[in-house]
Amino acid sequence: MNYKDLTVFKKAFELAMIIFEERKKFPVEERYSLTDQIRRSSRSVCVNIAEGYRKRQYPAHFKSKMSDADMENSETQTWLLFARSCNYISNELLGKLEKQSEEIGRLLSHMINNPESYNQSSQK
Repeated sequence: MNYKDLTVFKKAFELAMIIFEERKKFPVEERYSLTDQIRRSSRSVCVNIAEGYRKRQYPAHFKSKMSDADMENSETQTWLLFARSCNYISNELLGKLEKQSEEIGRLLSHMINNPESYNQSSQK
């Protein structure tokens, strides 16, 4: 198993790709602020999961990277609120993306609270 097989990674990657497509509809004046920030934070969730999973033999490092992923997930949720408040996305889309992001947060919380479940020796 590798990080790409993790449910949390798959869900985070899917969310990042939905955001990538949706942000194309944002006004050009948002290119260097909201658009870049939401794209960066949503992708960073995936990157932190990948980095942390490769260091899972070190529980403190693993927990730290999963915590970073959770932080980036929360940042993404906040950018989504801004996107909705600016009328760049619909209430319906916001609800769908928030639900997915909250699920990602629950999965990350489990990883943070149970790092031993993801240790290399328990994966064999």
